[in-house]
Amino acid sequence: MTKNTHDADVAFIRALAELLNENDLTELQVKRDYAEDDSLNVRVSRKPPQQVMAAPAQMAAPAAPAAIAAPVAATPASASEGAADPASHPGAVTSPMVGTVYMQGEPGAPAFITVGATVAEGDTLLIVEAMKTMNHIPAPRAGKIARIMVGDGDAVEFGAPLVIIE
Repeated sequence: MTKNTHDADVAFIRALAELLNENDLTELQVKRDYAEDDSLNVRVSRKPPQQVMAAPAQMAAPAAPAAIAAPVAATPASASEGAADPASHPGAVTSPMVGTVYMQGEPGAPAFITVGATVAEGDTLLIVEAMKTMNHIPAPRAGKIARIMVGDGDAVEFGAPLVIIE
């Protein structure tokens, strides 16, 4: 290839990158044929912006083992409770991030909460692991655990209801 062809290719690639940004695309691929055995195959891509959510920095101590003697009972939503979204319940605690739920601080340890247990504001309800970081999810207010919407090891999405406190 000549210098002019190279300069034209660079300009072509820059134009593709501009198209990528202007149209909010994540990837663009083009093949340009010059001759029978001369072509340019270009793939321009970028990572979509990631939403980063800061995890609560508060680390509360687990509740006393005597208060948490019963096994965790995850209560799935039943059809008789209506089609209301549990995340819209006034006492719902939703996941602040995508991750994996852990109901206890370590394997074999008692669970942080059970249905019917009373929690104080700031008590750890459960842990959501995201990117190998254990994020303690604190109780936003004091109350009684009415429902546990997730189980140990469940994957959760951002905004998914975890627990309902009444």
